[in-house]
Amino acid sequence: MKRIRILTVTAAVLSLEALLLGLSACGGGAATVVPEPPPPAAVIKHVVVIFQENRTPDNLFQDPILISRGADIVKAGKNSLGQSIPLSPIDLGTTGSNPQNYDLSHSHPSFVAMYDGGKMDGADLIPCAPAANCPPNAHPNPQFMYVVPSDVQPYFALAEQYTFGDRMFQSNQGPSFPAHQFIISGTSAPSATSNLFASENPNILTVPAGCIAPAGETVSLIDPTGSETNNPPIYPCFDHPTLTDLLDSKGVSWRYYAPSPGSIWSGPDAIQHICQQQTINGTPTCTGPDWTNNVMIPETQVLQDITSGHLAQVSWIIPNGTASDHSNLSDGSGPSWVASIVNAIGNSSYWADTAIIITWDDWGGWYDHVAPKVIDDGVSWGSGYLYGFRVPLIVVSPYAKAGYISHTTHDFGSIVKLIETTFDLPSLGYADASADDLSDCFDLSQKPNTFKAIPAVLGAAHFMNDKIPRTDPDDD
Repeated sequence: MKRIRILTVTAAVLSLEALLLGLSACGGGAATVVPEPPPPAAVIKHVVVIFQENRTPDNLFQDPILISRGADIVKAGKNSLGQSIPLSPIDLGTTGSNPQNYDLSHSHPSFVAMYDGGKMDGADLIPCAPAANCPPNAHPNPQFMYVVPSDVQPYFALAEQYTFGDRMFQSNQGPSFPAHQFIISGTSAPSATSNLFASENPNILTVPAGCIAPAGETVSLIDPTGSETNNPPIYPCFDHPTLTDLLDSKGVSWRYYAPSPGSIWSGPDAIQHICQQQTINGTPTCTGPDWTNNVMIPETQVLQDITSGHLAQVSWIIPNGTASDHSNLSDGSGPSWVASIVNAIGNSSYWADTAIIITWDDWGGWYDHVAPKVIDDGVSWGSGYLYGFRVPLIVVSPYAKAGYISHTTHDFGSIVKLIETTFDLPSLGYADASADDLSDCFDLSQKPNTFKAIPAVLGAAHFMNDKIPRTDPDDD
């Protein structure tokens, strides 16, 4: 993002120098030279990160318009027997004529099985549950599915109008808990000095996670080479610098919207200096100024904050389980949920200076054909670190490139770096250190995109008036 502004200044300087040289050559030294105006101030003043659940581009974006523009999305995949398996249609939610009434494992071992040394032919080896809704009883080839386009039209409308990324990779090689650490800090390491990373969800999922987890809850660790062996599991409460610390130190406002505390999707609850455990009325509870002031529960508060003019400069928005897109959990309302947030921003004064980043936290066990990239930066990751699988990326902004397909390699560190670049923050030195900052998705010099409302089945009122208790994940 800074790079664009620097080029603008350079062009202005060169233009002024050429004009002065021309006047001098013509003997026009007495002429008055009117300098060009300075470049405009930074146009992005708000960054909103919407973090949905468990999808790949091949699974969620079978959009003929995106494909015609060059998006790398396929309609069939290979299994471990070398057979070509056509992707079959399935509904997004747990209702409908062909419901997603099963879930697929997205653990680190499932990543290893599907990756198969880069051959990407092991998706059929990923476990499916519950047994009654999995082969041989139902859903042949359950990993090789695509969501019917009619269920995800709001996503298609956003991706077609703005920027769609087909080389966005999750930073970790497993499920949600570590992914939600990467999105706020660029790492899932237990401490600032550790060379290990959380690799799985905690071993107990029916109770709170993070720093309010009960004794006996642990999370597995992995080293940069991808080995989980010889690393004893630890209590899932970490302490290392996060992006929120950098924002606090610079006076940049932030809010993290989540359906509940203690969820594996609520990233700040696993950071000790944010979630300071205190027992209140016999219940372990997150306390502390950052938690009290900046972690907003429930997640629907974001819609009220937008309409009342209280949107923070940086926001992370985590869905309720029913609107999450997570298989065997979502009711199919995820596209409407995302559209309600985008429409609220688009119809407010915030549209003029906001970048909305929409992505998914992991691949969810669904087939995808693109092998992840190996990172060799020697700094944040070390040598030979392998990204996780692709997840979709949509960038929405008046300054997002319209109808653009980004083939640039991005990961969750790119979102961290975008925020660092936008607000002139130092690098955390984790995944952000080797990542790009999504610059190719923006053109800060373009005429701003005029906002057009995204049609959706459900509007903001549905989510703001929803009194059903929030659904936490029951994840593999």
